Amino acid sequence: MLTHQRRFLPSTSALAAFDSVAKLGSFSAAANELALTQGAISRQIGLLEDQLGVRLFERTNRGVELTPIGRTYAKGIGDALATIRTLSLEAMATRDDTHLRLAILPTFGTRWLMPRMPDFLAKNPAIIMDFATRIGQFEFEGSGLDAAIHIGEPNWPGTDCQFLMHEMVVPVCNPAFLAANPVKRPEDLLTKPLFDMASRPRAWEQWFASLGISEGRGGGMRFEQFSNVVQACHAGLGIALVPTFLIEPELATGQLVRAWDHQVKSASAYYLVRPLSKMAYGPASAFAGWLIEQARTFSDQRPMKG
Repeated sequence: MLTHQRRFLPSTSALAAFDSVAKLGSFSAAANELALTQGAISRQIGLLEDQLGVRLFERTNRGVELTPIGRTYAKGIGDALATIRTLSLEAMATRDDTHLRLAILPTFGTRWLMPRMPDFLAKNPAIIMDFATRIGQFEFEGSGLDAAIHIGEPNWPGTDCQFLMHEMVVPVCNPAFLAANPVKRPEDLLTKPLFDMASRPRAWEQWFASLGISEGRGGGMRFEQFSNVVQACHAGLGIALVPTFLIEPELATGQLVRAWDHQVKSASAYYLVRPLSKMAYGPASAFAGWLIEQARTFSDQRPMKG
């Protein structure tokens, strides 16, 4: 019985070689990717085909092409190998209870969180931090992540969302752009190129509504990442609504200026998100307590003003 079962369980070396050739369409390219010789790749593929009793590739003058059976097999094997890699990483990462794997927003992470991290690490010297960049909601299961910092609303299924802070947003742009496109009244902004951010889809609508302006506006560029929208402002491409606390250096140096000096509290807020299955995980609990206190202190020092 065991010998019979082994026939249907090829070696991981053969499967990795097959997956690489299937993706790259070349034995030589697969050899480079896996740091093997082309002969070794060819032998692995030959062994796999012999074990399965089917041809997975057609050899051509241009290289190799998957057979119909090979195409079906490649999809399943690619998914299976990806699952094995993820499970292996999770097993390695959970060898002890000292690691905290945290998903962060790029700019919030570098500009707000990182300057405060020395305090957390000094108070929790046994915890080792692993950071990953994520924007928007994702599936915690299979990600290897213990928690995430999220901008939006507390509507993440299967998680606990703990409020951190609100943000004040203000329209900003390059000073040269403002000089060439003067804004005499807030309604003038309706005719300017206004940037949208995926995490704040109704930001402009809310900003205008706070001034009693209900007229519609034209479409504009849309960005996923805060850093990209700020770079577009630097380049003089238009105006963006951005959180004031994340662009203090640019405002202080005059690299960016307020297109209209009116700020409002964003409908989006920052949350620490933990999957329900990780609520009792020690490092995540320690980080949650510390982060909430840091956010509370920060908000107390910067009262919200409209």
